[in-house]
Amino acid sequence: MNEQELIQQLRQGNEPAFRWLVETYRNRVYNTVLNILQDDKEAEDTTQDTFIQVFESVNSFKEESALSTWIYRIAVRKALDKIRRRKTRQKLRQFLPWWMPGENTSTSEPFHHPGILIENKEKAAALFKAIQSLPEKQQLAFTLIKVQGMNYEDACLILQQNVKAVESLVSRAKVNLQKQLEGYYKTLK
Repeated sequence: MNEQELIQQLRQGNEPAFRWLVETYRNRVYNTVLNILQDDKEAEDTTQDTFIQVFESVNSFKEESALSTWIYRIAVRKALDKIRRRKTRQKLRQFLPWWMPGENTSTSEPFHHPGILIENKEKAAALFKAIQSLPEKQQLAFTLIKVQGMNYEDACLILQQNVKAVESLVSRAKVNLQKQLEGYYKTLK
């Protein structure tokens, strides 16, 4: 089935077509949002939310980009929304600790990506922590290009930026990461 046929079937509410779409893109969407959110449970929720939105809004898909690009754009936007809500809740918790007493306040646990070999877990955790501290656009560009291995063309469509802008974001992210991780790697020697 080609993309046009898939889109038509999705617009008609064809359940097998939607199931096929989810099966085809689930792992890639999950890995993308996992690398952004650095939390497996939130990544699972965000992946599910992404496909719910795809199902609900496929009729408004303008076909100006590939279906996969549109899906990734939704996933990235959903992940960013989660990060913003997380930051807002952390600020609320800081100023009004009695407001949300039952919430877990520990965010100091390092993120261990499931695809990283055991002997590289500590280095990867330091890298992911440093990535998380980058400005939002640098974090996204670096994650899509360097962590996900996405090509610049697709990343530009997802980020809605031109190639030069994305190259600049990735370059600045590298410089910032080198500065942040410089001390970490000196202690390993």
